[in-house]
Amino acid sequence: MALNCGIVGIAGAGKTTLFNSLARGKSISGQVPGRTNLGQFDVPDPRLEALAKIIKPAKVTPTTVEIIDIPGLTKGGSMIKGGNQFLADIRQTDAIIHVLRCFDSETVPHVEGSVNPLRDKEIIDLELITKDLETVEKTRERLRKLAAVGDKDGKHGVEVLDNLIAHFEEGLPARSFKINKLDQKYIDDCFLLTIKPIIYVCNVDESSAATGNAHVEAVRPAIEEEGREMLVIAAEAESEIARLEDEEDRQEFLKDMDIEEPAVNKLIRAAYQTLKLKTFFTEGPKEVRAWTITEGTPAPKAASVIHSDMERGFIRAEVMKVNDFLTLGSEHACKQAGKFNIEGKNYIVQDGDIFHVRFNV
Repeated sequence: MALNCGIVGIAGAGKTTLFNSLARGKSISGQVPGRTNLGQFDVPDPRLEALAKIIKPAKVTPTTVEIIDIPGLTKGGSMIKGGNQFLADIRQTDAIIHVLRCFDSETVPHVEGSVNPLRDKEIIDLELITKDLETVEKTRERLRKLAAVGDKDGKHGVEVLDNLIAHFEEGLPARSFKINKLDQKYIDDCFLLTIKPIIYVCNVDESSAATGNAHVEAVRPAIEEEGREMLVIAAEAESEIARLEDEEDRQEFLKDMDIEEPAVNKLIRAAYQTLKLKTFFTEGPKEVRAWTITEGTPAPKAASVIHSDMERGFIRAEVMKVNDFLTLGSEHACKQAGKFNIEGKNYIVQDGDIFHVRFNV
């Protein structure tokens, strides 16, 4: 499964610059100014690289992340017919990356006349809520028709959505709406934007990459109150780093900025953590590969990520920990050290497992 995230933010926040830094200098097919851009990027994982150095396979395949870059949103755009229509493009994404402008620039004027990330956050929050309100009202109308002919489930659904609409009218997102599991189906049917996990990125100038700035501190309390992840990234500088071909040059640039690694790596890790995703590995002379699963996935279901036949004919899994393999240097050494385990159908695959599946179909 590929992680799928949508980037949103007010016009001029630096979303596309962040998108380009994620691309690491690669050209993205279909990228058109003023249009939704889609890119699929490799997920950096030093464990995969270390495995490849030991095994020296014919092929190395990282897991990937899909990023949708939504053109800048505008205040009140969702109220205009056809306005902010790009929001529909992120309805199927797993998570939202909300970029906040936290830099001053004389050459990039702010659409609202001044830099104020807290205000910008409230504007985008309202645009997303307004779009969700529109969706829920349409769903409620459909359920009302069912209720009118005596459908009890439709009647109850109307009551649930009435409460959600009242929640929206208070300026609150769907993710903070309290609902029991039995009623969750009415919400799930709407594919709401504001129910998605969200990560905030404070886009700063290069000099603020390591420590942040006053704009970051102004918006921090609101994000902490939501209990959401917040990252500070100098997207313009990160984009320049991504274009450098020489690794030593990239490391020197990072050192000058007083940061240890590209912040986009932290962003991808934060997305994985937010969505409770884990990575396991398969290895052999033909290929070393990383795979993504959700937390709590049992061995047969993880095997299905590799191939559906593996789940259907699952017999057992042979498991090593990637850190043990990297320390000991081979599968044989792991067996000798008692670090090679046979696991059955109830085994829950862990982050960093090296996974071999025995199956028969």
